[in-house]
Amino acid sequence: MSAFWIAVIGSSALAFAIKFIGASVPQTFLSNPRILRINTLIPVALLSALIAVNTFANKTQLALDNRALGMAAAVVLLIAKAPFPVVVIGAAMTSALAYRYI
Repeated sequence: MSAFWIAVIGSSALAFAIKFIGASVPQTFLSNPRILRINTLIPVALLSALIAVNTFANKTQLALDNRALGMAAAVVLLIAKAPFPVVVIGAAMTSALAYRYI
């Protein structure tokens, strides 16, 4: 068996074990207020990190380009309390115009 298949089978077994352990956590632990507060914040932190990486990274280098301008436009529109569709369209248009003309 090649190293590739060993890695595939090993990572599959590890993913199954992690899922099984997660499903085996007792309900009393999960109903703890601190755990509930942390669980509500994890998706926000992960999404923020994903947005930051996709905005400011180009493979392994830091990139300040049209994506950063689109993000800046989104922040300005959010501060101005614009509706969500306006924020998304404004950020996309700013990024597209910056890509086209810069």
